[in-house]
Amino acid sequence: MINTTKAALVEYALAIPPLILQFEFNPQSFSRTRTVNITMGNAPGTRGGYDFALPTDTPRVAQGAKVEPETFSIEILLDATDRMNEGNVIATEFGIGPELDTLRSMVEPKSQGPLGVQVLAGLGLGEARAFQRQETPSVLLFIWGTHVLPVFLTSVQVDEKSHLPNLVPYRANVTLSMQVIEGNNPFYDVEKIRQAAGAALQSGSAIVDIAGGLF
Repeated sequence: MINTTKAALVEYALAIPPLILQFEFNPQSFSRTRTVNITMGNAPGTRGGYDFALPTDTPRVAQGAKVEPETFSIEILLDATDRMNEGNVIATEFGIGPELDTLRSMVEPKSQGPLGVQVLAGLGLGEARAFQRQETPSVLLFIWGTHVLPVFLTSVQVDEKSHLPNLVPYRANVTLSMQVIEGNNPFYDVEKIRQAAGAALQSGSAIVDIAGGLF
């Protein structure tokens, strides 16, 4: 049997209700995308680009490049079968309905209510007038392994596979798309430090291998 690792999405806010979704996550594939948009414009170099010779020239060469936030998508399985077999009352009655409701709540806008507590905008518990409400998506922490990434959940696709007699699903394949919230926040700072350390480890190993091949 394949060992599974737990992962979680946790809403980073004072929220009602607090949103947490834990799921098994041992992906065979994990699609991560980082894009760089290049706009050369009226660059003065050859063929509309920036000429360079030395490493010190590279900041000028790259001034037309814009790095976009990292995005990724994962596929997870939500399955209440084991809990139903164990006699779990919630799973027996509602299947994976609560988990799907949690995901829907994570992508729906929130408004700030009394004491700074966030609530689903549709509940109308924010400011008295709708046009006065600030409605924003949830800031989530995607936690798996040693990673804790701040993200926006940009897409949720649910493919229901099995249903209880009351037509409530108890098994579904779910595709989640996310965008990393980059910038000055403690979670992203830690991830960048971890990434830099890993890159340094790889570069050091490569230098040793190259040097060994030359001498």
